Amino acid sequence: MNLEIRIATAADAEMIADMSRQTFYDSFISQNTEEDMDKFMNEVFTRQALISEVGSPGNIFLLAFADDEAVGYVRMRDGEKRSEFVDRSSMEIARIYAVQRSVGKGVGTALMKKCIEIAKEMNRQVIWLGVWEHNQRAIDFYTRWGFEKFAEHDFILGNDVQTDWLMKKDI
Repeated sequence: MNLEIRIATAADAEMIADMSRQTFYDSFISQNTEEDMDKFMNEVFTRQALISEVGSPGNIFLLAFADDEAVGYVRMRDGEKRSEFVDRSSMEIARIYAVQRSVGKGVGTALMKKCIEIAKEMNRQVIWLGVWEHNQRAIDFYTRWGFEKFAEHDFILGNDVQTDWLMKKDI
């Protein structure tokens, strides 16, 4: 797959919001109740909330294209200081997703390479992310990239309190 990665602009906000909602739903509906997914999608992960993230301070969005078709995206966040990193600067990969038909075709790899490149360009020392403890495919992917678990936190999906692993990589 021939991929092009570019930084998103405000003009991409609606496309990113729609892709965010679809990829999240596709990724997690089989492991969660429809009620919890609907509550999360309609109260937290709304289209309008997602649109407002694009262009907001501290956010960097990347889009992956294959033949002019958007096949994946990343939301990176800069600025949160985590106590675990003491005086080390960090950047978070808040979301990284490929559309369902592109999973396993190198989209995640291309996006991860670009995330690490951007973090290095910004002189960050650590890149980190959260991943659901039951998302083994993603955990395996991050482990292959050298990420290690350093903490856990709660993620509320509808009425279900789930556990996310926080994973980091020194760069």
